[in-house]
Amino acid sequence: MKSIRIWGGRPLGGTVSIQGSKNATLPIMAAAVLHKGITVLHNCPKIADVLFMEKILTHLGAKVCWKGNSLHLDCSSLKCTNIPDKYACQMRCSIILLGALLGRFGKGAIAPPGGCVIGKRPVDLHVSMLEAFGARIEEKGGVLKAYAPELKGGEFCFPKQSVGATEHAMIAAALAKGVAHLKNCAREPEIIWLAEFLNGMGASVEGAQTGEITIRGVNALHDSEFYTPPDRIVAGTYLCAAAITRGKIVIENPPVKELPAFLGVYGKMGGQYDMVGGKLVADGSKAYGPVSRLETEVFPGFSTDLQSPVMAVLSLAHGKSHIRENIFEDRFRVAEDLIRMGARIRINGKDAYIDGTKKLYGCPVTAQELRGGAALILAGLAAQGQTRIDNFHLVERGYERIQEDIRRLGGNASVEEE
Repeated sequence: MKSIRIWGGRPLGGTVSIQGSKNATLPIMAAAVLHKGITVLHNCPKIADVLFMEKILTHLGAKVCWKGNSLHLDCSSLKCTNIPDKYACQMRCSIILLGALLGRFGKGAIAPPGGCVIGKRPVDLHVSMLEAFGARIEEKGGVLKAYAPELKGGEFCFPKQSVGATEHAMIAAALAKGVAHLKNCAREPEIIWLAEFLNGMGASVEGAQTGEITIRGVNALHDSEFYTPPDRIVAGTYLCAAAITRGKIVIENPPVKELPAFLGVYGKMGGQYDMVGGKLVADGSKAYGPVSRLETEVFPGFSTDLQSPVMAVLSLAHGKSHIRENIFEDRFRVAEDLIRMGARIRINGKDAYIDGTKKLYGCPVTAQELRGGAALILAGLAAQGQTRIDNFHLVERGYERIQEDIRRLGGNASVEEE
């Protein structure tokens, strides 16, 4: 088991570069299965989830090679169409490989996917979408088995916006016969990046920014290279680190256009920022302000993935704050450990009420999921004394060498493995 130790009390300062996006990389890796050839992903983050997906693709028959942070995928010799539980259980997004396998082979099977324990994330939208495109899906022994000698385009309206299901539909429809029209689609930046990647290897995807996407099926795709954009959630986390330690940082490659709602909240807390020469200069020295009401929403609203880091910052605000979580019903798990560190937080269903305190105190805590673990690291950076955060492997699912970035910014962090 890995743990990270944080010695708090130091304002962060310095320059940091943001890793490639986790949420953009994973669906793009799945989409690479469609092509009988080579895909190169530059600026690819070496995080646990990407390495899990790499293991799955290798199991399917792909040849994988890393050259620095460039990931080379050769999917020309794929033969296997079954993804067993030992791989699928590692992360929820593995389900989108089912559509890629259907598009490539006309069949596929996957065990129930797993991932973070932040609430129910059923796969019913994925199943109904694939069935709308002509797939026959059955469950046997806890395994989803899908068959479709030929996927066909058509119209599908998502009953609710879902990033994963939208990505899945885009991948499944890329090689389908005819035209697929998707309505009420998610509009997160990762949808746009996936569309750009698919088009870059010969697919025809339109409307990714609009919520209504049209995919005209093509017969084949070709080799391609893609530069993975910086991770907006990591960027937001580091801005929270500056705010909670009252520090000042510079982000070299900021995905500013993907953070409008977060930057609005950052400003309400008293954080100041400016773009200088393409870099984001952020000053968190006055980030004491509470936020009277913050609600998580689908993009372009405030991201649920940044809710826990902001909760950590607000635990030291000068006043009362209120957060409503609308995306996942179990996203407040981190509150229990923040309370152990001295935070004053009351949870009532979808609502968290935070009464800012003057100090947090280091103590042993445990990450229960990815973003909550990041929030505990932030709390540790501001706390008096030492904080040990167990289950650090959950944080590594989304952050590439976060301890090194903390040290680069003047913080004190070390990782231990028992």
